[in-house]
Amino acid sequence: MNTSYRTCKHRHSRETHPACFIDVEYHAPKVLIFDIECSPIQAFVWSLRQEYINPQQIIHDKFIFSWSAKWLFGSEIMSGVLTHKEAKRKDDLRILNTIWKLLDSADIVIAHNAKRFDVPILNGRFLIHKMKPPMYYQTIDTLQIARSTFGFSSNKLDYINQLLEIDGKKETDFQLWVDCYNGDRQALRRLVEYNKHDVVILEELYVLLRPWIKSHPNLGVYVDTGLEVCPICGNSHLHWEGFYYTPVGRYEAFRCEICGAIGRRRTNDIDKEDRKVLVRN
Repeated sequence: MNTSYRTCKHRHSRETHPACFIDVEYHAPKVLIFDIECSPIQAFVWSLRQEYINPQQIIHDKFIFSWSAKWLFGSEIMSGVLTHKEAKRKDDLRILNTIWKLLDSADIVIAHNAKRFDVPILNGRFLIHKMKPPMYYQTIDTLQIARSTFGFSSNKLDYINQLLEIDGKKETDFQLWVDCYNGDRQALRRLVEYNKHDVVILEELYVLLRPWIKSHPNLGVYVDTGLEVCPICGNSHLHWEGFYYTPVGRYEAFRCEICGAIGRRRTNDIDKEDRKVLVRN
C-alpha cells in the first residue's frame, strides 16, 4: 500500500514540492521508466552518401547492448549490459530476460520514442529469441507527446531538457558504440552509465510533461479508494472550478492541486429534460 511517495531523487519537502507526495492510500500502478541502447547495423555499402541498403547487404542486424530502468519515483536504478564475450558473440538473451520480466510486471511504461524505437526493437529481439510477449501494459511516449503538444524546435530529449532547465544527456560519440560492438569492457561500462543517466533525466521530463498529457492512462482505474482522484497522478486533491463544454453537454471541471493537470467529470451537468431542447449545427 502506498500512502506517500516522491516524484524525484532529491530530498524535497512536502511544503516546497507538494507534487512529490500523494496522501491517498492505495495500490499504485507499477510505472516503469526505461531506455535501451542497441548496436548499429553492420552492412556492406557502395557509397558514403545516404542510400537504400538492401537487406542482402546486412552483415549483422542490431542487437541490445544495454538497458536501464527505474520504477517511477523509486530510488533504485536497474540495468543490464552485455559482457565483453556476449558483445563479441552479439548475444543479448541474458539481458533481454531481465528487461522482459520488468515489462511483464509493469502496468504502464514510459520511454522517449517508445512506440517507434524502444518497444518495437525489444519486441523484435524477444521474438528472435522465441520469448513470449510480456503481459499487457500501457505506453507513454514522451517524444510523441512533445511532437503533438508543444512547438519545440527539436524534440530530442537533451534539447527539451535544456529548454526546461533540467539535467541533459551525458556527452558521448559514435566511437563508444563501435568500442561496445567490439566488446571493449570499459566502453560497455561507460555505455550503461550513460543509459542509467538517460532514465533519470527522462523521469524529470515526464513529471513536467505529465499535466499536459491528454492521452495519459487514467490512474483512477488503478486507484481503489472510493474517492474522486486525478487521472494523471492519482491524488484526491482536486479543485473544482468552471466547466468543460461540448455541443450538447456541460461538465464540471477541476485542476489537480498536486500535479496541475486539468480534467472533468464524466457525467453531464445539464439534466436530461433540459438537454431535449438543445439543438446543434
